[in-house]
Amino acid sequence: MKEAIQILDVVALLEDLPDRGLVAGQVGTIVELLSDGVFEVDFCDNDGRSYATLALRADQLISLHYSPVAA
Repeated sequence: MKEAIQILDVVALLEDLPDRGLVAGQVGTIVELLSDGVFEVDFCDNDGRSYATLALRADQLISLHYSPVAA
């Protein structure tokens, strides 16, 4: 079962958004729940500087996990 995305989750973009200068695979952090299934995602560089912040739907994102997930 797919876990629900939550605030502060690390996510990856599943599609290119050329008008925003983003490509699939770029990593961001959920910073706000805007409405059901819509999140504000902040994309930062390696120095922690934000280069894009935008609203994205859950189906445009995949949650990333750094430790084992219980089955």
